[in-house]
Amino acid sequence: MSFKPSENEEKFFTEMALRERLRQRKVEEHQQTAAEKRQLKELHWLHCPKCGQQLAQEHYGRVEVDVCPECRGLWLDAHELETILAAKEGKANPFQAFLKVLGA
Repeated sequence: MSFKPSENEEKFFTEMALRERLRQRKVEEHQQTAAEKRQLKELHWLHCPKCGQQLAQEHYGRVEVDVCPECRGLWLDAHELETILAAKEGKANPFQAFLKVLGA
């Protein structure tokens, strides 16, 4: 006596296998994307977006800013501008006046 699975059972197990393959594919894509992001970060980390030179880090008060020694571009990380402005509040500062003109 042989047991033959019903059509619903075959459909269920086929769908389960398909879901597992899709889940595995998503995991592999996520790992590949994460590896690509790491590689891009390593290639561009602390390089000037304008000329590609290695950035130097300089201190402006409590904030460490990234400066390009080649083109003298100045790059700030998130919230560093607010920190600089808050530290200079009330003092005559041409940099702060310039930034206020820009709407910062």
